[in-house]
Amino acid sequence: MVERASAAGFNTLIVQVRGRGDAYYKSRWEPRAIELKDQPKDFDPLALTLAEAHGRGLKVHAWLNTSLLANLDALPADPNHVYNRHPEWLAVPRAVASELFSMSPGDALYRQRIVEWSKANRGELEGVYTGPANSKVREHIYRIWMDIIQKYPVDGMHFDYVRFASPDFDYSRTSLKAFRKWLEPQLSKSEQTALKQALKQNPLAATEKYTAKFGDFQRAQVTTLVERIYHAVKRRRPDVIVSAAVFANDENAFTRRFQDWRRWLRMDILDVACPMAYTPDTTIFQKQIEVATSTAHAAGRRVWAGIGAYRIPAESAVEKINTARTIGADGIILFSYDFTTTTSTLNPQGDYLERVRRAAFASPVPTPK
Repeated sequence: MVERASAAGFNTLIVQVRGRGDAYYKSRWEPRAIELKDQPKDFDPLALTLAEAHGRGLKVHAWLNTSLLANLDALPADPNHVYNRHPEWLAVPRAVASELFSMSPGDALYRQRIVEWSKANRGELEGVYTGPANSKVREHIYRIWMDIIQKYPVDGMHFDYVRFASPDFDYSRTSLKAFRKWLEPQLSKSEQTALKQALKQNPLAATEKYTAKFGDFQRAQVTTLVERIYHAVKRRRPDVIVSAAVFANDENAFTRRFQDWRRWLRMDILDVACPMAYTPDTTIFQKQIEVATSTAHAAGRRVWAGIGAYRIPAESAVEKINTARTIGADGIILFSYDFTTTTSTLNPQGDYLERVRRAAFASPVPTPK
């Protein structure tokens, strides 16, 4: 991987070290990824990648999935996995929230109902998620980041899935109670009394009556996590770049994922936004990167344009690289390495990276602003 990336003219690898509540490194807090079960016990993918990449002048950023915890069709068996150890941390869909509100999370039916509903509504879901309104969830994610930053000489750290799965989540008991505590100071005495009565009959009453405020609350939970981690990273390693993969459609990110990434840029709690502009349509790609770039540059921050290489031939990727450069983006990311090295209909010769190199990197690349 390092040799291919270097030969193709790339300068940075963003490598996934937390995929589904697991670790592709030596973690204090989470179990070793099941995909490493046949590897020697002392094999540390992150340490090896850092050594190989730094030896060739490439930078390495650790990529961590934040809220995504498990795949629906391959639920974790390890008793130490968060899914099994802390079922009370799981994000709950609205449709089953009333049923689960008074149920113990330790009851096997609790997780079963979340998984059953999620399997029946896969449209916007990649799996099972944790809920960021739970302070223990935020503390756990924080510890993982600090563990990595203190043990590995990474050049950057990268948030992914730092959002909600969809507006259907999180209606867990912890989230509902936290929302009520957050909401009540904003209500009049009569409104507080009316809400208290309504909640006796319906635990979701606050979210139904104050829908817009619940959205604000959801966004605040994600932003709180990003803000705390960003400042902690900078205190320990000011040189480390903190980036995030974000929904390229900023309205969708804000309203449906509660991922207020434009605000993060304005708050200076993110160094680089990486819009996942994975559309095959270059016109749409251009519009999305223009919005991100204008927001980031106004705040003195950067944008790396995410290109969905898995959906397009190399020639289309090159077109988008050139478009991103014209707009003034500060870099590009190809998602993902695996696709570019695997033979497929879009990559029949398995030489995707070489084709990109010849067309996009053969000439000197302008120095980013």
